Amino acid sequence: MAWSNWSGSVTAAAQIARPQSEDELAMLVRSAHRLRVAGAGHSFMPLCESDELIVSLDDLAGTIRVAADRQTARIPAGWSIKRLTAALWEEGLAIANQGDVNPQSLAGAMATGTHGTGADLGSLSTFARGFRLVGADGEAHWCDADTNADLYQAQRLSLGLFGIATEIEVAVVPAFHLAERIEKRRWAEIRESYEELTRQHRHVEFWFFPHSEQVILKTLDPCDPCDPPRQTTDMEETSFRRILDVAARLPFLTPFLQRLMMKSGLASHRRGPAHSIFPSDRTIRFEEMEYEMSRDVGIETLDEVVGWIRKKRLPVTFPFEYRVVAADDIWMSPMNAGPVAAISMHQYAKMPWAGLFADAEAIFRGAGGRPHWAKRHTLGRADVAALYPMAARYRAVRRAADPHGKFLNPHLEALFA
Repeated sequence: MAWSNWSGSVTAAAQIARPQSEDELAMLVRSAHRLRVAGAGHSFMPLCESDELIVSLDDLAGTIRVAADRQTARIPAGWSIKRLTAALWEEGLAIANQGDVNPQSLAGAMATGTHGTGADLGSLSTFARGFRLVGADGEAHWCDADTNADLYQAQRLSLGLFGIATEIEVAVVPAFHLAERIEKRRWAEIRESYEELTRQHRHVEFWFFPHSEQVILKTLDPCDPCDPPRQTTDMEETSFRRILDVAARLPFLTPFLQRLMMKSGLASHRRGPAHSIFPSDRTIRFEEMEYEMSRDVGIETLDEVVGWIRKKRLPVTFPFEYRVVAADDIWMSPMNAGPVAAISMHQYAKMPWAGLFADAEAIFRGAGGRPHWAKRHTLGRADVAALYPMAARYRAVRRAADPHGKFLNPHLEALFA
């Protein structure tokens, strides 16, 4: 069958299996030569690509189990962020942070280091407390900080290399509500005040169209309990889609169209349960690259890449997204060297992106950046070794867990085999 990721840029011709029980999954693993697991397909890199077997966990049976102390919950790994946060809400609980979309599977989001924004909040991988894994031999086992500790440390950001997670123990917090505010600010102002804004707000990020002089600033802060919002998204996409289609036909108009678009009113406010405010509808297909770098150089790096785009009048049609993420201690996490600024560069899926990304990547790498594993990058094996001090240990755990490379594909083999 044909499989495609969300953006349509990664495709595969493979058998697609949807096991309904862990026993059925174990049988598939034992009989397979090579296989990969796919969630919602929100990776832009060929992480899930396979010409043999792709496994979906959408139909795998499971229920949420909240610990007696209400500090953790065990959640089916294949559940989407949307499904699990709704289930936690019914229990009066939440996860401390989310990204801006929620169709990804919990396992996929953790396996790639997916994150939201917040100076004191880490990626979703930092919430993992333990994993039930079906290994390369088809046997299920548990790992956490005390049991199979090396496997647990590697599995926290696994890229799907160590087994198939069927259940994940996740740190949870009491349910909370958020107030969202969106407004326009001048780039010159945000460039000077962003660090102060990160101290004033629980969550703050901005979008910056490179040919304009204004940014779209978004803040989220705790608020009193209230009903869910009427709107399911932070910004309406219809007008933006029309502008993108014009730019795709007439790319030289991109600078003019962006300046025109930023003249419109963009202010909005929403309030509601956290799990209904964090995510928004994102229906316009795009390609994405994201690099994490030290917060000390984030703003100046964004300024440099925007200056390059303006100088060459390049048709970069989407805005840059700028966020901050707390440090962690996960072996293959881009955040393990300290708190980071995350710069996301997008391009409309109907327009060329590879050359633009390659040139921008040189700027990001020059600033000491490391890529989000699920977003476009060109790292090779030597780059991984140079950027990640724990890479050799990570590879050793992979060899022990999967000596015959059952969970590899060509992309991952080149980096980690």
